[in-house]
Order: sequence, then C-alpha cells, then structure tokens
Amino acid sequence: MGEILVGTCSWTDRALVGSGWYPVGRRDAEGRLRHYAERFPVVEVDASYYALPSERNSLLWAERTPDGFVFDVKAFSLLTGHPTREAVMPDGLPAEHRDPAVLDEVWARFAAGIEPLREAGRLGSVLFQFPPWFRPGERAEAFLRECAERTRGWPVAVEFRHPSWWEPGREEATGALLARHGMAAVAVDMTQALPSSVPPVTPVTSPRLSVVRFHGRSTAWGTGSKEDRFRYGYGEEELAEWLPRVRRLAERTEQVHVLFNNCCGDAAVRAAECMTRLLDGDLPTAAPRVPRARSAPASTPSPGPRPTPARSSSSSRSRRGAG
Repeated sequence: MGEILVGTCSWTDRALVGSGWYPVGRRDAEGRLRHYAERFPVVEVDASYYALPSERNSLLWAERTPDGFVFDVKAFSLLTGHPTREAVMPDGLPAEHRDPAVLDEVWARFAAGIEPLREAGRLGSVLFQFPPWFRPGERAEAFLRECAERTRGWPVAVEFRHPSWWEPGREEATGALLARHGMAAVAVDMTQALPSSVPPVTPVTSPRLSVVRFHGRSTAWGTGSKEDRFRYGYGEEELAEWLPRVRRLAERTEQVHVLFNNCCGDAAVRAAECMTRLLDGDLPTAAPRVPRARSAPASTPSPGPRPTPARSSSSSRSRRGAG
C-alpha cells in the first residue's frame, strides 16, 4: 500500500492568510510555512506558474520544513503554452513559447530554481497543467514528448483541462501516452455540470505517483473570477466519495498526493483536514457538512483542537525517500 499525502494548492494564498488560519506570531513568510508544514506533509507551489522559481526561495523552503515534507511545483506558464506576461520574463526575453532560444533559457532557469528542492529530496512532483485548448493530437503528443525529454529524471504529473483526453474511448490511449513518458496522470474533482468539465477518472500511469486535485464544484468554472471559480466548501459526504478511489490509487502507486485547490478563505485547509480524518477512519457519527465557503471569512475563527498532520496513517507506508 502506497503512502497518501494530503495538502493544499498553496500556503500563501491571500484569502488563506486573511482568514485567520495562521495564528498570531506565525504570519510572516517563515512562520506561515512552518505552521503549515506541522499540519500537512505536502503542498503545491502555485507561484512558480506566475513567475520563475528562485533558487533562494527553494533553499529557504527546504530549510523551513521537516524531513519528509515535499513540494509539488507547478510549471511556469510559458512551459505549458499559457499566456505569460512580459514583466515576469527574465532579462527582457519575449514571452514567446514558440521561440526555441527563449524556451531553452526559460527551461534552464526553471530547472535551476527547483534544483535545491531536488537536492534536498523535497521535490514531490512538477505539475504540468495544460490549458483548455490543449487537445489530443500530433502537436500535443510532440509537446509532451519534448517535455519528457527536458524533465528526464524528474517526478512529473500532468493535468489536462480539455475533457476529451479522458472521454470514453480515448482514456486508454491517453493513459498509455503518459505511461510511455513516465508521467503521472492527475485526477480532478470539479463540477460535472459544464461542457468543459473533466470527468473524475483515476488512471494510474506511473508506479511512483498519483495525484488528485480538488478544484471545488463551482459552476462559475471557466467564466467567473478566480474567487468565483474556487469559492466552494466541500461537504464531508462529497469527500467520502473519493475514499475508495484514493485507496485504490495507493494500492497501485508508491505515493498519492491529494491536493485541495478550492482556495477561498480557509476552505482548502479545512477540506484537507477533513479528508485526512476520513482516510484515517475517524468518522463522526453525525456526519456534519463542511459549510459552503461563500466568501473569505473576515474574522479569526475560534481556536479548536490542534489538527494532526494530514498524512493518512491507515494507508501509509515507511517512506523510502523524501520525494
């Protein structure tokens, strides 16, 4: 049985910082990460999507977290074909992902930025989240092949945003494509009420890793603001639906990362805490719901019992390495 690590897709999100989840005295950069890492064993770095990661930050992250803690780093936007602001490009380079010279430089900067995490054994995965217009076909397969060549030796996870990758009749080919490149498929939870909804399939394409990302089930996905898209609080029964799927993934991979991306207020950390309790079999008799997060809380919540680290002990194993 593989190890199941539960966490969130950011520990620095403005809405989380403003929610009061971080206690007084631990609201600076170092205090926030140490507080988070005492409660969860994995986190996704989403800042690396908006700007290239720095070696200095990676060194600090490794120093401020305990042994066994891992970071899933989101690939820089240019590397997945997303629009990229010129202001975040290094040395005045154009934000042009079709320019080989630009790509070579950006890939080199990205690799250098995450190298301290790799050296420290703290790199859980590099997440390539492809845009909704990235559809199956020869061009997409060539793009994936190039990514695989440039990331050789890295733990890589891939999330497709176009639903056709996992539609019936296509899912086996998609799984085989990722498996050929040693890339872990990312399963997603999101609303199923939209034409753009990605189905909640859970393919295993790497023996090392599986990833599940919970985006919330807002119907504003793809149309609303960031707050509208991710403003959702998971109910306990909604999370319980995923328990058999997550455990089946753990039976086939060394490690499963369960990450909550419903980053509105403290909704993501509360959902991660709830999922951990469910995985550990601590089921409350009344089965209360997690309240819907309609807006970021303005006041500090009442203190409760200190949560246990969000690592599933019921389905965990001894770690062979820290990443």
